Amino acid sequence: MSVVAIRDRRAERYAATRREIIDAAWEVVRADGLGAISMRDLGARVGMRAQSLYGYFPSKEAIFDAMFAESNEELLGRVEALPTVPDPVDWMRSMARMFMQFCVEDPGRYQLLFQRPIPNFEPSAEALAPALQGLAMVRAGLRDCGITDERAFDAWTGVTGGLAAQQNANEPGGDRWVRLVDEVIDMYIEHYRPNTPR
Repeated sequence: MSVVAIRDRRAERYAATRREIIDAAWEVVRADGLGAISMRDLGARVGMRAQSLYGYFPSKEAIFDAMFAESNEELLGRVEALPTVPDPVDWMRSMARMFMQFCVEDPGRYQLLFQRPIPNFEPSAEALAPALQGLAMVRAGLRDCGITDERAFDAWTGVTGGLAAQQNANEPGGDRWVRLVDEVIDMYIEHYRPNTPR
């Protein structure tokens, strides 16, 4: 006897409407910045009254949280998709290049994840979880390179985040800092890797 799955059309419509609201929010961010998001504008974009949006998101901050979560999930997916290579240093270079590309390809997303531009917005533990998974993979990659010092991990996030910040702030759409990634990562590895000749 075959079992036919019963579709929950109400849940599907609810999820589709949430998706439409988030997509509209990204459109606003990419056109006018994170500060331009308002429930009234989002409602108009999706053909709803602003009050109706609260049936899908309890607050504007909840929309930001959903955007934050999906952005971190995308970044984690890219880390997980990096090919396995014999040399862990090559993997760290690939990871840094991927991270830089992720940061510069969408400045609005970059601001939401890394610059705290929204007063009093704190991402939920659920939205932050993929970021913590990604950072754990970075730590593992550094360990594979023989780098275990906690200060070295902080330096890694500072170096890679700093390059992305410089690129987005000073030459959005360019490659002035993007093209430095491999060179800077090699300098980092030389400095922090044990038994590296200096």
